[in-house]
Amino acid sequence: MGKLIVLEGIDGSGKSSQYRRVCERLSADGISFSHIVFPRYDKESSALVRLYLDGAFGSRPGDVNAYTASTFYAVDRFASYRDDWGETYHNGGLILSDRYTTSNVVHQGSKLPDEELPAFFAWLSDLEFQKMLLPKPDVVIYLDTTVEISLARMKRRQDRTGTHADIHEKDSSYLKKCLHTAELACDYFGWHRISCLDETGCERGLEEKNDEIYNLIRSVI
Repeated sequence: MGKLIVLEGIDGSGKSSQYRRVCERLSADGISFSHIVFPRYDKESSALVRLYLDGAFGSRPGDVNAYTASTFYAVDRFASYRDDWGETYHNGGLILSDRYTTSNVVHQGSKLPDEELPAFFAWLSDLEFQKMLLPKPDVVIYLDTTVEISLARMKRRQDRTGTHADIHEKDSSYLKKCLHTAELACDYFGWHRISCLDETGCERGLEEKNDEIYNLIRSVI
C-alpha cells in the first residue's frame, strides 16, 4: 500500500494555503504524489453535501444530526477512492489529502456532547474504514487556529471571491465547538497538531508553519 497523509483544520485555519504550499514543495523536490480535496463540490457524489451546506435541510448545522451528515461526506469519499485514487494508493503511491474522514470527526462530532464522542469516533471509524474499506491515514496534521483568526480569514476570502458563508462558516458558536472537538480528537487519534500561535500569542507566519508541516511529511514518506 501507499501512504495517505491528511491535512485537517476548520474553515479559515489556513489549511488550503498550507496544502498548496506542500504540493509545490513536493513537486519541486521531485516527489511523485497525488492530491485530493474534499468535499468534491464539482462531482455528483457530493450532491447531499452541497444541499446540506446550502441549508436545504435546515439553516443550522445541528438541524442534521452528526450521524446522518457524516454519511453525506462518507459517500463522496468512497466515490473518490473508487474513481480517482484507489489504484494509485494500492500501487504504493503517495496521496496528499485536503480533509478526509477527519473532517467528519471535527465538524460532525462537534454536534455531540463530550461524553458521546468516543462512541461517535468509534462508529465513524467503523463506517469509513471497516464498512466502506477506505484507507486509514498514515499521518493526520491538524492546523489549529482561533475563532477570531478563522472568521477574519473567511471574511477576506468571501470578499475576494464574491462567495457567501455556508451554514458551518456563518455560525461562530459552531466553530468554537469544532475547535474544542478537534482538541479532543488530537488526543484520541494521535493527530499531529500545528499551532497557529507562537509562545508569545502572536500568529505564526505561513512559511514557519509550512516548514514544520513539510518536515513532518518528509519524515514519514
